[in-house]
Amino acid sequence: MLNKVILLGNVGREPEIRFTKDGEPIANFSLATTEKWKDKSGERQERTEWHRVEVFGGTAKVVKDYVGKGKQLYIEGTLKTDEWEDKEGNKRKTVKVRVSGPNSRLILLGGKGDAPANPQASSSSDDQEEVPF
Repeated sequence: MLNKVILLGNVGREPEIRFTKDGEPIANFSLATTEKWKDKSGERQERTEWHRVEVFGGTAKVVKDYVGKGKQLYIEGTLKTDEWEDKEGNKRKTVKVRVSGPNSRLILLGGKGDAPANPQASSSSDDQEEVPF
């Protein structure tokens, strides 16, 4: 079985950083991906999808230091569904792209919100402390 998602898009809002009880960072942000095409009459069409992204460990540190609204990212991760009950007792559900573990990857690309450096971060099971630049 395989649960893998690859996205290339722009960050929609400033990342929110929080920490686990053990002090490990978790970054949350939205990512917009846009599909463009021409319809049968030759008119250009465009559709934007919004994705919730959750990043853990050493890669979340990179997000904290280098990622802002408008930054273009390449992401490899997995889909995770969260379910809960709201205040009115209604069942709610949301799907997130989780960037964590050995098969996850986050690469900063050019475009809006360029940072001075262009680091690449790959998640791993041991979440290395230093991210290679």
